[in-house]
Amino acid sequence: MNRTRPAGRHDARRPETVPSQRLRTPRRVRPHQWFAERLLAVLSGQRPVHWMLGHTIGEAYDQLAELAPATPLRSRGARPVIRMCRGAQPAPGVVEACASIAAGEQVRAMAFRLEQGPDLRWRCAAVELGSTPARHP
Repeated sequence: MNRTRPAGRHDARRPETVPSQRLRTPRRVRPHQWFAERLLAVLSGQRPVHWMLGHTIGEAYDQLAELAPATPLRSRGARPVIRMCRGAQPAPGVVEACASIAAGEQVRAMAFRLEQGPDLRWRCAAVELGSTPARHP
């Protein structure tokens, strides 16, 4: 009995080696996608507001501090996730973005503005949420 081949197989062929896969460069997360995840974490109560301290400028931190205690993106059932996030660059060093946040059947909109500082770091300059939760059909 030969244990190196399946029962009933009588030839000496062996599987060929699998060619090595090309190493892929990890896909860079765009600034608006990174910020959407962070804003969702704060506005759903998963992270405290001060987590965004070094990542906001101007009134954005005040807006977050006002919105966050009510945890407007927290849901009773499913954990909220970013369903879609898009950004547009109306001027160099500025990104205006929107995201749809889904938690079960509930979908909310979030808009925010990012500005790039002289140190080339992106910071959130404004945040807005859709006023009323919408049900996804």
